Amino acid sequence: MTRFKDVLTTRGRAFVAAGLTLVVTGLGLGLGDLTRIGVLLVALTVLASLTSRRALPELSVDRRVRPARLAVDEVATVEVEFGNTGARRSPILMAEERVDYTLGDRPRFVLPRMAPGERRVVSYAIRSHLRGRHRLGPLTLRIRDPFGLSARAVALSSTSEVLVLPRVEELTSGRAGGEGIGAEGVIPHMVALHGEDDVAIREYRDGDDLRRIHWPATAHQGELMVRQEDRPARRRAVLVLDSRAAGHRGSGASGSFEWAVSAVASVAVHLANHGYAVHLVSHESVTEGRSAEIIDVDSALEALALAGTDPGPTLDDVLHAAHPLTAAGGLVVAVATDHDEELLRQLLTLRQPGGVALLLLLDSASFAHGGSTGDSRAEDLAEVARAAGWGTRVVRSGESIARAWAAVSTGSSRIGVGG
Repeated sequence: MTRFKDVLTTRGRAFVAAGLTLVVTGLGLGLGDLTRIGVLLVALTVLASLTSRRALPELSVDRRVRPARLAVDEVATVEVEFGNTGARRSPILMAEERVDYTLGDRPRFVLPRMAPGERRVVSYAIRSHLRGRHRLGPLTLRIRDPFGLSARAVALSSTSEVLVLPRVEELTSGRAGGEGIGAEGVIPHMVALHGEDDVAIREYRDGDDLRRIHWPATAHQGELMVRQEDRPARRRAVLVLDSRAAGHRGSGASGSFEWAVSAVASVAVHLANHGYAVHLVSHESVTEGRSAEIIDVDSALEALALAGTDPGPTLDDVLHAAHPLTAAGGLVVAVATDHDEELLRQLLTLRQPGGVALLLLLDSASFAHGGSTGDSRAEDLAEVARAAGWGTRVVRSGESIARAWAAVSTGSSRIGVGG
């Protein structure tokens, strides 16, 4: 049970102290009026504490976040709906919502009286500068007596979560035409008909079976088109994220890992919009067995929103999962640090002969607090990557993802990724 002194406010404690002082003084001096005033102050405080000890009304709490998923620095509105599910009228309550510190200050509001069955909606805004899953709640209700002498706080256990997606930059678009690098090399003209039963359509070539002529496509294109019965060809892109904690420097939004996550997210959105089948290979996707799956934009952003650094010293699991995906060719994009030359050389083996591979190499020292770009380690490793056939860009703290991508993808417009 809550102790008497625990429910008293500062004013209540002052009343008790003053009342006891007056009682003692009045008794000592024989002043009855003074004693009665002291007793009144103490009695009033006790009565107020009993008022605050009464059972709180039965309240339901529901939260709605709009939008349900938001990007870094995007403002969302949280609507908290209260319902009086009890049989008596609720008192005026002061409410405080507990939220993760990244979402801003804790919102406080006054909840007016509600009749049985009545519902009230209170809203507040949140904005996060850090990606991830953040908790909303629990909500604390505080009931006070009319004189402000006592108060009692009760936490409602209901909580909700909001997902903050990584920052995505718009990347410059190259010519996303029919040419591309994928499991089939040059990509034929595609016509989507029935979802997974899509049919690939290409121009008629001498010797083609006339029974395979696709007349609707022929009428649309103005030239003979034939049905290609193979499975539809689709350009493949494998995105590799180096999440080794030992390789990253800095913290928060300015750290190298956050830059890497945002870069992979931006590239994933860009390539998916250009028709690529995207595979995300990271510590989390490998651990969860999802790296072999073709991932859509929403799923990729959600996975990257929850990405964390890997305490392990190697990339063995990531590389083991990536090699089967890159063995048949396709585009490889890696975001890695300059922490370990041997591991970087292992990463470079993902590129297949004739394939296109792009590397954003983070100069990790530049992301450290008071970081320097004086050493040439990153540049030396970049030369190693270029010699292995990788288009490479050394990225330093402060460089935008769009600029780094434009630089590394220059000359790669044939795959529809650069500007």
